[in-house]
Amino acid sequence: MTNISDVYDGLRLRADFDSSWKEIIEAYFPQAMHFFFPETSALIDWERPYEFLDKEFQQIAREAEQGKRYADQLVKVWQTQGEELWLLIHVEIQRQKEDNFSKRMFTYNFRIFDRFDRPAISLAILCDPNREWRPSNYSYNYPNTRLTFEFGSIKLLDYENRFHELENSDNPFATVVMAHLKTQQTRSSPEQRKIWKFSLIRRLYDLGLEEQDIRNLYRFIDWVMILPKALKNQFWEEFKQFEQERTMRYVTTGERIGYERGKQEGEQEGEQRLILRLLKRRVGELSPELQERIKSLSLNQLENLAEALLDFTAMEDLLNWLRTNKSA
Repeated sequence: MTNISDVYDGLRLRADFDSSWKEIIEAYFPQAMHFFFPETSALIDWERPYEFLDKEFQQIAREAEQGKRYADQLVKVWQTQGEELWLLIHVEIQRQKEDNFSKRMFTYNFRIFDRFDRPAISLAILCDPNREWRPSNYSYNYPNTRLTFEFGSIKLLDYENRFHELENSDNPFATVVMAHLKTQQTRSSPEQRKIWKFSLIRRLYDLGLEEQDIRNLYRFIDWVMILPKALKNQFWEEFKQFEQERTMRYVTTGERIGYERGKQEGEQEGEQRLILRLLKRRVGELSPELQERIKSLSLNQLENLAEALLDFTAMEDLLNWLRTNKSA
């Protein structure tokens, strides 16, 4: 039977993976632009301060079909010619292609222009495992009206064939992409994931990074490369020994224990909230009655639903699952 703490870790990963991307982009925004979108980066005067426009983004996202997306970033930068420029950065983390994705990219771009009278450069980072899905434009064409909207996009999966380049790069996002790729590749091999997780964290030290950079990138790696509890404990013991040998203890035992304790508090209520959030993202808004049915599930049923909902694409999938599990 699935260990409840492992299911909880998996739910945390799937529900909040986007927030880990938001955090790392905010910490290393210039490096992200240099790494993923060098042509746009070349337009920017990096000597001038840039500003994350969270309040402005919420105004244009409030009425969006799928609500707030934590990894979306609206950023004000300055061009080398001295003009203000807005960038809309979107990280798409869904496990399968989304038919309305290009339309949503257009809608956000238009809303920025309509509300703030500012053109925006729209950029997408595609984290999904579908090699064929490569959205880049939205268009329609009628006899007297025609529209073509193009946006920049990069596919993390393409870096699989450039892994040696990633290993030789000191850009923080080389580490981010390696962690993402190895998380996907080791989905059914936790032992290999543990090996790669240790290797990627050790690499941070080998690069001679500053303490804060090691902490920032460690948090991202630790968050996305979730391990089963037994391997997680084993990994942590090995990592403590590694830090002691390096005489560098940037990620302390106390910090880790505090992280684990905080994660375990309110576990069952947290699982219910996370499953409700995941269901909203997968199938749309749930009625109050459906929400109460989810909250009334047993721990075993929550575990089963947590695994099943990854394949849901519509509300009918949830309703069918509930009918099949009649005691739910």
